[in-house]
Amino acid sequence: MQSVVWHRHSWLNRLQTALLMLALLAICTLAGSLLFGEEGIWIALATGVFALIFEPAAAWRLTLRLYRARPIYPQEAPALWQTLQVLAERAELPSVPTPYYIPSPLINAFAVGSRKQSAIALTDGLFKQLDSRELAGVLAHEMAHIANNDLRVMGLADAISRITALFAATGQLLLLLSIPLLLFGEISFQINWPGLLLLLFSPHLALLMQLGLSRIREYDADLNAAALTGDPLGLAAALAHIEKVSGGWLSILLPGWGNPEPSWLRTHPPTAERIRRLQALSPSRPQTLWQEPFAAPGYGNRVIIRPARWRIGGLWR
Repeated sequence: MQSVVWHRHSWLNRLQTALLMLALLAICTLAGSLLFGEEGIWIALATGVFALIFEPAAAWRLTLRLYRARPIYPQEAPALWQTLQVLAERAELPSVPTPYYIPSPLINAFAVGSRKQSAIALTDGLFKQLDSRELAGVLAHEMAHIANNDLRVMGLADAISRITALFAATGQLLLLLSIPLLLFGEISFQINWPGLLLLLFSPHLALLMQLGLSRIREYDADLNAAALTGDPLGLAAALAHIEKVSGGWLSILLPGWGNPEPSWLRTHPPTAERIRRLQALSPSRPQTLWQEPFAAPGYGNRVIIRPARWRIGGLWR
């Protein structure tokens, strides 16, 4: 029964990902064909192939610099590195992702790079708020994103969305330039209003597809993280903890703050649904696949060189 649940979740996520990617590419090629004809279709397809083949080598390093992240060395946090090594081995990655420390009170973690070379950024707030079991679930979730090539998939989706937006902007510019000529009778043609509306709204449709793809990849990462740790409830506890701490007083004064409604405007699925799915994966008698604890509680404090301080512009350094 447990195996059936796992396979059902996995195949459903893959099917939804494939359909969303096809829909995203279809919107882009349609926008290109409305603007440039057959050439627009080839431009859209060429952009997708280019984004799929070529990986920006320095993009992820630039992202870490923008967050003022610094690498965490093995001697600073041996338990953290040991956890990453075990997870990377189980995920069959060619190398262990390098952990990076971000001196921010926000609770956040994200992965950058590719399967060959990657990094996982962790904030100071994450170290302070989560225990070792919860942190292991978060690390496994980010490791799953790397192992599943989610970074490349979302990069491809972003490239397709950008070229779609470029088609729409070009179409709007040409329309504005044509208005004076139409008024003075210099040119006369019949406007394809359905095609024009589709061209104008294509970036918004592409964005909705991209958001849907992001939510599906989150579900898939949750599924694979549970497989890596053998402890679905560990990640579920981390999600519940992050949801509770991240809300704060704003969630009381402004219900729904930070979680756009309706749900299809979110980059991440509703936390309650993610927790429900993880609980459905939990065996009747939970048994961790690990022979010893992931990490000693409190090891995150050894990472901090200096306390975070508030700076003009909201930067923590």
